[in-house]
Amino acid sequence: MSRRRRAAALPTPVALLFILPAAALFAVFVLYPMATALTYSLFSWRGTAQDAFVGLDNFVALFTTEPYATQLPRAFGHNALLFAGAMVVQNSLGLLLAYVLHRRGRLRRLFQVLYTMPYLVSPLVVGYLWSLLLSPLFGPVNAALRAVGLDAVAQPWLGDPDTALWVVVLVTAWQWVGFPLLVYGAALGALDPTLEEAAMLDGASSRQRFWHVTLPLLTPVIGTVSVLTFIFSMEAFPIPYALGGSSGSPAGATDVMSLLFYRTAFHSGASNAIGISSAVAIVLFVVIVGVSVAFTRWFRRVERRLT
Repeated sequence: MSRRRRAAALPTPVALLFILPAAALFAVFVLYPMATALTYSLFSWRGTAQDAFVGLDNFVALFTTEPYATQLPRAFGHNALLFAGAMVVQNSLGLLLAYVLHRRGRLRRLFQVLYTMPYLVSPLVVGYLWSLLLSPLFGPVNAALRAVGLDAVAQPWLGDPDTALWVVVLVTAWQWVGFPLLVYGAALGALDPTLEEAAMLDGASSRQRFWHVTLPLLTPVIGTVSVLTFIFSMEAFPIPYALGGSSGSPAGATDVMSLLFYRTAFHSGASNAIGISSAVAIVLFVVIVGVSVAFTRWFRRVERRLT
């Protein structure tokens, strides 16, 4: 690369001026809290007073001391189930709806708005509304089931450990299905229509065109949506909190990593709550970054094989 090209590639003062506000906000609200959490996790605490430097002792206690040794893998497993449920229900349904709306141009905007509206509402509000809808005493869901003779199906959805987590998965998917719908809809609109037309002329059916033409072309977008879905699932807090409280009721069935962090920091009453909760935050950060990088590299390899 010539010196002129290298100089042209460097950011100009005007570009730096535009980048500076975003960089400052990122440093203040992301980098500084991350560095602070890492620092806090390396010290022991007496209430809010910093005590001695303990190195990795807080992380060791997190994996070997009760109740953290039991609650941490349980919460992480629930986050993994949230991610799996989002991929199966939320993203698959979002792709299906986006494809149907793309093929049926009539009323497309109306249905996009309808499916996206829950995504624009606060997750905490959504969680509380669904807790009322699913109430075993006065909730309309059980009332409707009993009205049509399905009394055996009506149950305390959020009071049964076998169903509570799946309620969280479905409520989360119901709210966030508008996100993949919009992303996939935009990607479908950007595809070259001549590729599908060529497959149609070769005699490919609608299903074959989707699986062998449309879906492979959506691989980069599927990768992006999958990585973002993983991050959102690992950071899930408002809906599990609204449906199960800070303890992840019932019996920890809806406990997730963010609730474990919140409960350890503010509700545990432990003398070293800040150190342990900061260790939880660092573990969550490492998992999110590590898996997200692995997912991104894997999808890029898949994309290169397809091209």
